[in-house]
Amino acid sequence: MSEKYISPAEREYIAKAWRNYASVAEIATHLGKSRKTIYAELRRGQDGEKLDRNQRPVYDPELAQRRFQANLRRRGKPQQAGT
Repeated sequence: MSEKYISPAEREYIAKAWRNYASVAEIATHLGKSRKTIYAELRRGQDGEKLDRNQRPVYDPELAQRRFQANLRRRGKPQQAGT
């Protein structure tokens, strides 16, 4: 996989750092990604229900990976009817 995407290992790092109350800026700097990318990844991996001790949404790297894979499958040219 190219460096364009966040790898499963990077998702695990994000989960660990987020659990240890690292800031988005610290995570982004460590991974060499933009803060916007990390914020998007954190949204991708939250279920909207669980909160940690500091009332931050819990990040699940497995959920994020499943959503990423589902989004990849939906990409591509749309199917044309009758062709």
